[in-house]
Amino acid sequence: MTEFAQTREGIEVPTPPKFDSVDDERQHRKQRLAAALRLFSQCGFDEGVAGHITARDPEMTDHFWVNPFGMHFSMIKASDLILVNHDGEIVEGNRPVNRAAFVIHSQVHAARPDVVAAAHAHSVYGKALSSLRRGLDPLTQDACAFYDDHSVFDDFTGVVAELEEGRRIGVALGQNKAVVLANHGLLTVGHTVDSAAWWFITMERSSQAQLVAMAAGDPKPLDAATAKLTYDQVGLEYAGWFQFQPLYQRIVASQPDLLD
Repeated sequence: MTEFAQTREGIEVPTPPKFDSVDDERQHRKQRLAAALRLFSQCGFDEGVAGHITARDPEMTDHFWVNPFGMHFSMIKASDLILVNHDGEIVEGNRPVNRAAFVIHSQVHAARPDVVAAAHAHSVYGKALSSLRRGLDPLTQDACAFYDDHSVFDDFTGVVAELEEGRRIGVALGQNKAVVLANHGLLTVGHTVDSAAWWFITMERSSQAQLVAMAAGDPKPLDAATAKLTYDQVGLEYAGWFQFQPLYQRIVASQPDLLD
């Protein structure tokens, strides 16, 4: 459950929850993961069997929860998620895991112990931007969330199936919140499922805005100082977590079965 802190003016602002037990934290992550997957479906980020979001288990930190391979995002409940270890073995659940999900996410989680969740999908504008092998420019307030905080993995060798490829993606990601995978799409990470999912949603929309602006004319990026100032306002971890909350409220209100 979301907690609240009071400002000096007596206004309550939401804060990420704290948990009494690891079981409560695990269930929270699984429910947020199911909600994120349903939101990805609503956003049109589902394409066949492609795409995956993972959440590190709070107790077995070298394990992660992930959507079952071949199950539509719009149907996934918390109880459908499968637990996979970093050897690719299914520890909990009776459905298969996407090989690419294991290869990419296991290496990202291993490279970034601070990361709780990672999101990747074959979204239209992310794919288009990735074909240019370039990142986001600071053209808008929203795009500034990624200013100097994303990278480009400038390679493509087919469907990611080998651990070494996943390791190289982890290296390309570095300490950033996102990476553009050349000729493939976007990948985002966060310290919560909430922020990882939000960064993906807003990165996809910022990709769309940049491509539209480039098609329309000669877009003018913000100067470095303004872009950095705006990043500090919209690009920090709490901002990512907070932006996800209204989306979570909406999807749970309309599809409460996802919590099961």
